Amino acid sequence: MTPDLLSGPRGRRLCLQLACEVSDTVRRLLHELAYNADVAAGAAVVLFGWNDDGSTFETRGQVETSATTAALADAIRAVGAFTPTTDDLYAAMLRAVDSARYWQEPDGEDTIAADAAVCASLAAIAGAVAALPETAWWSRDRTAEQWAVEFDPSGNGAPFDAAPDGAQKWRENTVAEEAHARAERPSDVTANYSGTWWSHPWGCPHTTGALPTGVPAGIPFVEDGLGWTHAVAVPVRGAGRTFEIRTAHDWAELCRRFPLGVTAGRRHDWYRVTGRDGRWLLPDWTRVAQEWDAVHLTGLAYLTAATREIEVDAEYSSVIGGWGPDETYWLTGLVREVEGPRVHWQAHAPEGPWDRAP
Repeated sequence: MTPDLLSGPRGRRLCLQLACEVSDTVRRLLHELAYNADVAAGAAVVLFGWNDDGSTFETRGQVETSATTAALADAIRAVGAFTPTTDDLYAAMLRAVDSARYWQEPDGEDTIAADAAVCASLAAIAGAVAALPETAWWSRDRTAEQWAVEFDPSGNGAPFDAAPDGAQKWRENTVAEEAHARAERPSDVTANYSGTWWSHPWGCPHTTGALPTGVPAGIPFVEDGLGWTHAVAVPVRGAGRTFEIRTAHDWAELCRRFPLGVTAGRRHDWYRVTGRDGRWLLPDWTRVAQEWDAVHLTGLAYLTAATREIEVDAEYSSVIGGWGPDETYWLTGLVREVEGPRVHWQAHAPEGPWDRAP
């Protein structure tokens, strides 16, 4: 798991967050480096601090600092291998997922984590994480017990919809958007345009398994979340064949076997997240559905493959965006709510922890 974990932006971010949890030096150096990286990328960020006389200051420009990526790498190596707490693991995964973005450039911490020296220095932490029983769920295939999640539900939540026509509707909308983008949007990838950046079959039901703590993974670990603090988990079971995405290569295989061109509609957003100017593919989920009833993304595949370019062939690439770790999308309607109570979960803050509601 170690080299794989550091091959993806989300995995690197998780390991970097763990280093920050145990070292004030790492935290300070990263803060200064990431801020300057954000400013260099044109992000609207503000730095607050204290002068030597105790007065406060704020700035929106680059700051002078002695921090370097080499110094940060040395500080991380000084941390070495350690056993993170369950709470620290949870917080690191939460930060890794919450900081994923596809509609603008990677943030400063992602940029610093991708530095070769910094990435190499995280190897001991990645190795320690890989050996923990608490991370075993990252590598599991889809579990039989699944949970669909509704945030901020009215009462006990809406009826569960298997949406057997979800993949077909997704394709119709995607093809229409692509045609519109070809006609209306510029081919210049740096143009100020944004559109649909996600790559899951929107409209199909999606579920996750439960974490070791019992809470469904789809409650805390959500990209582009809206700060929810109340959710209802619906117990469901599915049937049929599930395609397992365990690596970026598995996603690329889907794109090669069932290609759907989405260059015009996604080139601007995906250029920002990957820096690549080229042609883009997604799996055509209607064609995938002719062979597979569901598609499951493992937690490890999320950490190693999301928010980066996935090469399909010499001409095309793709991006995994909008998925969550351990998430399954159901393509053919072979999923149903099962007997048993729906479970309400609540948190005092969006970052959790989540507890069963009384």
